[in-house]
Amino acid sequence: MSEKAHIGFVGTGVMGKSIVKHLLNGGHEVSIYTRTKEKAEDLLELGAKWAETPGEVASQVEIIFTMVGYPSDVAEVYNGANGIFENGKEGLIVVDLTTSTPTLAIDLYKKSQALNMSSLDAPVSGGDVGAKSGKLSIMVGGDKEVFDKLFPIFELFGEHIIYQGNAGAGQHTKMANQIAIASTMIAACEAITYAKEAKLDPELVLKSITKGAAGSWSLTNLAPRMLKDDFEAGFYMKHFIKDMGIALDESKKMNLTLPGLEMAYEMYQSLANQGFENEGTQSLIKAYQK
Repeated sequence: MSEKAHIGFVGTGVMGKSIVKHLLNGGHEVSIYTRTKEKAEDLLELGAKWAETPGEVASQVEIIFTMVGYPSDVAEVYNGANGIFENGKEGLIVVDLTTSTPTLAIDLYKKSQALNMSSLDAPVSGGDVGAKSGKLSIMVGGDKEVFDKLFPIFELFGEHIIYQGNAGAGQHTKMANQIAIASTMIAACEAITYAKEAKLDPELVLKSITKGAAGSWSLTNLAPRMLKDDFEAGFYMKHFIKDMGIALDESKKMNLTLPGLEMAYEMYQSLANQGFENEGTQSLIKAYQK
């Protein structure tokens, strides 16, 4: 798809806003909807067009991306009276970037097929940093020919863009991603806590260990924020808890026990209960502070 397309985007939050900017910079016409219009004013100033509902967006465009908070939000955006399926035209390609459930992804795929539309589940990883730089990892499930058609658009905001298989495969891959992050976040917090207790300079420690075998995205990008007491959300704690809950549910269906994931989930849930759910995932360090 080398020609310029009319693209819709529903959900211009922390990451969605940056993705829309990349689409605009790529020369595409973009129509948007988000719950609070005021939060999208900067996108409108850049040339995005406003729509009053997800359905209004869907009625105008060839491709529509969604990136909302929870599976229940995804279901409403697609299945509601003012939603995408009720108002979109035949031939519409729908792409859900939300981290949601594989079951819902398969359901959206089947409904889109019945309406002569196409559907991809394409959750992303990389947080606000990856979204701003246009270097997100994108994990895609659905029909390969649809993925191939949209690949040039994915390239506008993604760096590692991999087709994983049939509908739901993108969401399953994102669960594997979140499981890996859950344990590495614990590791990052414990490394920093140990360094401080050993009377080391934690910034110097990070310079050493981020470049060695212990290196991880969390250590490189989030551990420095922990040291600065910067808990602003690049990715909300409450959304990570949602993701881990999905992963735990899927694991139970497969008769898997994942103790590292269970521990991280309990630690984050405890912090959320203390009122930190709207902070970033790096706030896990608070569980180790005396």
